[in-house]
Amino acid sequence: MSDARTETGAAGVGTETDDPAVVEPATATGAASASTGQAAESVEDGALRARKAARRELTVTVLLALVGAALVLSVAGRTWAEGAAPVHGSRIAVHASGNAINKATSAFALLGLAGGLAVLATRTIGRTVIGALVTLAGMGVAVSAVQGAGDTSAVNSEAARKAAVEGVRAVDVSHSIWPWLAAVGGVLIVLAGLLVVLRGRRWPGMSNRYEAPAGKTVAAKRGPATNADLWNALDRGEDPTR
Repeated sequence: MSDARTETGAAGVGTETDDPAVVEPATATGAASASTGQAAESVEDGALRARKAARRELTVTVLLALVGAALVLSVAGRTWAEGAAPVHGSRIAVHASGNAINKATSAFALLGLAGGLAVLATRTIGRTVIGALVTLAGMGVAVSAVQGAGDTSAVNSEAARKAAVEGVRAVDVSHSIWPWLAAVGGVLIVLAGLLVVLRGRRWPGMSNRYEAPAGKTVAAKRGPATNADLWNALDRGEDPTR
């Protein structure tokens, strides 16, 4: 009888361990969990790559605005036109800077500079409005610079002032390359503004780095994020991986 019990126990153990009905559900559950985890990781990786690409676009755009504005401001004070004022049979050299020819060039450049920095602190509609202003500022720089490349009114005014005779005009007037470099700076500002208008809504805001702990706590209480939550966060300019 003892041998019978042993055989019965062995048979029971074998039946309990090797029954496919018991093993297969556990295997299927594990596979489903692994598949779900891989899908979540894939979404997070895609969101992270998109986030990094958006930050690169934001950085390049701000640099375009800053470099363009800096270029304009650096050449606006240089001599754009020069000539000579005839005075009693002699000639006095006269010249005019970009600011003397058209002060609007520097004003537009400052607007583009301020707008480029404001992009970091704005989001969505506000950022689009800033982008439009930056674009207009760049266009203003380019137009005023091109006009200044052939302007003689400022150098004529300087000639009349030095000759102390109203109506005296400068002779042998020539223009430098500086207004054309200012126009290049204006084009860079225009490009920055257009990028903001077209792509700015997808970029993160500067305030995202300083999210309040309370906001994170509330988000944590809502439970783990789904795939839709991750993509929605990315559309809002938030970092779904944090």
